[in-house]
Amino acid sequence: MSLGGDDGYGGDYGQDPIRSGGASSGGHLTRTRLPEGDDDPFGPPRRGGGRAGKPSRNLVTVVGVVVLLIAAIAFANRGGGGDSSSDSGSDDGSGPSTNSRATAPTGERPVESKDGVTGIASGFAKTEQGAQSAAANYAVALGSGDMLNRDRRHEIVSRIFTSGAASPLQNKLDKAYSTDVLQKIGLDANGKATDGLTYVSRTAPVGTKITKYAAGIATIDVWCTGVFGTAGEGSKNPVTNDWFTMTLKLRWTGNDWKAETFSQQSGPAPVNSDRTASTADEIAKAVEEYGGFTYAR
Repeated sequence: MSLGGDDGYGGDYGQDPIRSGGASSGGHLTRTRLPEGDDDPFGPPRRGGGRAGKPSRNLVTVVGVVVLLIAAIAFANRGGGGDSSSDSGSDDGSGPSTNSRATAPTGERPVESKDGVTGIASGFAKTEQGAQSAAANYAVALGSGDMLNRDRRHEIVSRIFTSGAASPLQNKLDKAYSTDVLQKIGLDANGKATDGLTYVSRTAPVGTKITKYAAGIATIDVWCTGVFGTAGEGSKNPVTNDWFTMTLKLRWTGNDWKAETFSQQSGPAPVNSDRTASTADEIAKAVEEYGGFTYAR
């Protein structure tokens, strides 16, 4: 669930204020058929005669594709590469291109540094790309388990939001994450699970989309997935997967992008897979062993 209505605050405090649960997800190996012929390059070789000692057309095609991929990746990651005209983010008040652009490496340095207290990236560029990078990183912070701890939550909100928005938002979130609410999902006043249990709350952006961009103002949709719940034997709030979209309105201030408001809605969500769920111990171990990322558009 989200933190409430249209402005992203308030809401049903009788449930987990991070999420209300979701469907499990899984992945499938994609089998790609190359343009030439009907042979499957990933299947067993087809027997044939009369051409011994000569490479097959499929082999030559596969090698060619690999070479092209390597060349494309090398070109995309060249310092200063990328077409400056395609994502310049100029402040002329013009809106974003109607043609969607896939998330891909640009070769540009996404951020200058990370905040020493919160670990949230900072120093985003004053461009469309910089605004999307900021929104993706802010969505991760707002969907993290640190939001359940009052002190950490205040640090995150102060870092992400403008000075005018931070104070009233902190008061609303303090009410949303009250001690009573935390107890209902099995956590103490500091957002910690009882001994033997591990609370999991991790968000991963899947993509970003600009819905508005003008001089110093940007509205960004961040499509996310994540895992939320309590891992451990006897947990009454098991870890589940969810899909949701977070919308952040950003303003350029203090030489960086800051959020003014945020809201959240469910989906888009894929069809549930039939993958067998991992054990609570496996989930808890994965959360402890796998670190998060700094996200860049």
